[in-house]
Amino acid sequence: MTDVLAGRSLADSVARARLSKRHRAERRFKYYGLVAIFAALAILSVLLITIVGTGYTAFQQTYIQVDVDFRADVIDPQGTGLESDLRSANYAVLLRDGLLKHFPDVEGRTDRRELTRLVSSGADIRLLNMVLGDPSLIGTQQQIWVKASADLDSFIKGQIPRDVPEDQRKVSDQQVGWIDALAEKGLVEKRFNIDFFTSADSREPEQAGILGAVVGSLLTLIVTLVLSFPVAVMAAIYLEEFAPKNRLTDFIEININNLAAVPSIVFGLLGLAVFLGLFGLPRSAPLVGGMVLALMTMPTIIIAARAALKAVPPSIREAALGMGASPIQTATHHVLPLAMPGILTGTIIGMAQALGETAPLLMIGMVAFIVDVPGSFTDAATVLPVQVYLWADAPERGFVERTSAAIMVLLAFLIAMNILAVFLRKRFERRW
Repeated sequence: MTDVLAGRSLADSVARARLSKRHRAERRFKYYGLVAIFAALAILSVLLITIVGTGYTAFQQTYIQVDVDFRADVIDPQGTGLESDLRSANYAVLLRDGLLKHFPDVEGRTDRRELTRLVSSGADIRLLNMVLGDPSLIGTQQQIWVKASADLDSFIKGQIPRDVPEDQRKVSDQQVGWIDALAEKGLVEKRFNIDFFTSADSREPEQAGILGAVVGSLLTLIVTLVLSFPVAVMAAIYLEEFAPKNRLTDFIEININNLAAVPSIVFGLLGLAVFLGLFGLPRSAPLVGGMVLALMTMPTIIIAARAALKAVPPSIREAALGMGASPIQTATHHVLPLAMPGILTGTIIGMAQALGETAPLLMIGMVAFIVDVPGSFTDAATVLPVQVYLWADAPERGFVERTSAAIMVLLAFLIAMNILAVFLRKRFERRW
């Protein structure tokens, strides 16, 4: 009896030791998971802080007030009033003369050229547009706010320190003295950079905007949605509701799952070979970009749609068939409406993935420098991720902040699309 009790006690102690060991392992696993989550959040926070800290200054732009004398002898010396004559006038001279009014001691060609570099090289275009919009300005004097040059804008924002030796910065000491003098007179101020949202790309950082890339992204996503959604949903309905279970359908299902994991650049190569090489469609166009992204997005939508269709209880189908509905009526009138919230959620997630893709669009030429906002699906265009790629590769200092600002806009689009997907799932979710 004593031996039996001793054996039970030994067995209990061994069991307790094993149980304690399992509990310690579970606690370690829990701590490892928490450490992983906090590490991921910390890295994400550092990334977001870096992007916002670098890019928020792009939403402000430095402006300089210039007293411009719209002299008729410069703008329209013949007095014809023809648009061709107004367009050919030298408006840069008017800007230079306006700046010289504040610094009459500036002489010499070199100093005058350096003084003119205080303002953006595109400031004369603003004067041209003003005259074309209102020819009565000719012969008058106006106080015009024009953009400062990109280097001066970076200097005023503190991105170029004052204590850096002159030979190591692009803003000379003389320009610093001029801009300080203008600032003391209240002729320099920072404003909200609305042109960043209303202009297309430019070689000059202070003139560059994201409107062209945003419109290009929208046109590309429209093509992607129109092509991928109906085809993917019909394929999912057939495979889930009507397709026989045989080796052929198993082969198709396996390939659809594999296509969802294929690197996106492979779809770009496919689009380059088929759409551009074989069919001769225009390069760098939202039409081709949308077709390539549709091929990439279709497997994702098919998988999400099949999961949503499979989640509909069989009793719905049996009840519809019992009431005399045909299989097609059962699928389209009863099963599909109930599965549509899940299908839409998967579609929006697939579209968000397509919005952030860059590699396949690079292969079809959407990396080109486009200064115009696209007006149709066949116009040359670029998209937001490619615009970020182009600006990140630009050597000018002013594009650094604009790259981060464009990333912020792209993230805002992606977050908005994911919030919409969550809203649709919560709003139309059915619990069986």
